[in-house]
Amino acid sequence: MKEILEAILSGEASAADFASLPVPGEYRAVTVHKDDVSMFDGLATNEKDPRKSLVVREVPVPDLGPGEALVAVMASAINYNTVWTSIFEPMSTFGFLEKYGRLSPLAKRHDLPYHVVGSDLAGVVLRTGPGVYAWRPGQEVVAHCLSVELEHPDGHNDTMLDPEQRIWGFETNFGGLADLALVKANQLMPKAAHLSWEEAACPGLVNSTAYRQLVSRNGADMKQGDVVLIWGASGGLGSYATQLALNGGAIPVCVVSSQDKADMCRAMGAELIIDRRAEAYRFWRDETTQDQGEWRRLGATIRELTGGEDPDIVFEHPGRETFGASTFVARKGGTIVTCASTSGFMHEYDNRYLWMNLKRIIGSHFANYREAWEANRLIAKGRIYPTLSRSYPLEQVGQAVFEVHRNQHQGKVGVLCLAPKEGLGIQDSVMRDRHLDQINRFRGA
Repeated sequence: MKEILEAILSGEASAADFASLPVPGEYRAVTVHKDDVSMFDGLATNEKDPRKSLVVREVPVPDLGPGEALVAVMASAINYNTVWTSIFEPMSTFGFLEKYGRLSPLAKRHDLPYHVVGSDLAGVVLRTGPGVYAWRPGQEVVAHCLSVELEHPDGHNDTMLDPEQRIWGFETNFGGLADLALVKANQLMPKAAHLSWEEAACPGLVNSTAYRQLVSRNGADMKQGDVVLIWGASGGLGSYATQLALNGGAIPVCVVSSQDKADMCRAMGAELIIDRRAEAYRFWRDETTQDQGEWRRLGATIRELTGGEDPDIVFEHPGRETFGASTFVARKGGTIVTCASTSGFMHEYDNRYLWMNLKRIIGSHFANYREAWEANRLIAKGRIYPTLSRSYPLEQVGQAVFEVHRNQHQGKVGVLCLAPKEGLGIQDSVMRDRHLDQINRFRGA
């Protein structure tokens, strides 16, 4: 890997130079192992420790297939799907790999007794497989994490509807928390030239997810002036939803769990903020009973902040803990758009407030290539900023995932893979200088 890193850091290597670089037989990768899937049996979710299941090890470089690219990964980032993978909830991801392996001889490569995880990267193309013409060795890229086969008609209007779509690094192998990664060529997008490797690695999954969920017609189709209630507004997903709302002329109401997180939302430009911990909301009286009085109290707080308006859109991702309240506080005719369920997948709500008030629940899962490309374009144009709070070296990825699991982070947590230190990879210093104040604000500097 030394020659590859030297070529990247030199900034002078040509496409031919990169194409001629030798690719090692093995590479460092963050893995979970099939033999360990029962290691947390009997423990509550919050007692499961990713530092015990995630292992940095050398693994063989996979064969490059048609339509694929091998990327040297300079930096990656932590997403909640890596938390789920590391604690084997709600199920082991080896079931995904086994199912994918049955699809074709090419997919069989992914069905291994170890899983290389990670659904974000910023890096450099090293090799391309047969049939790849839009990308060449040496190009600086980030990865859109949708792996899709596109052999079925259902995927050709919206690739998220393809029956064989998967989240790369979660439902496939050879993910981005590694020195090398295997991706389909239609996952690649240009890296923003004014960002460092670790900054560029952070927005991919979460920015694209928030874009589809809020902006796209496949999601809430947000318009100017919409009041948008955003749960976890300073977190990895919510911080991009907050920016997209502000950038699109909407009015975010940011729900956070500390004053530090409230300050981060203010740094992004948000003005309406609810500290749910200070307000001591308890939406559940016990494991089986929700407290509708708390729903009403939340609704009253929102109306106090907005001058009497209820949310047009509720940006949902906590799931079980908040979903009943979200359905209640949305305005008549409003939209609850949901992805993920970090507090539990089994949601409960009072359907009277949905059907009698003509509200809609929309399920939203990641983004198609076009949506991801548009979200990445906003990054490249300096309209949306990385919300990177800190970066860890690859060897300490277990601690990084642990902090996300315990909600001890703000924004995104980055991981340096091949990059030897932070701050490398900036190509457009003029644009960097123009946006430096905002970049630093969004990083909490």
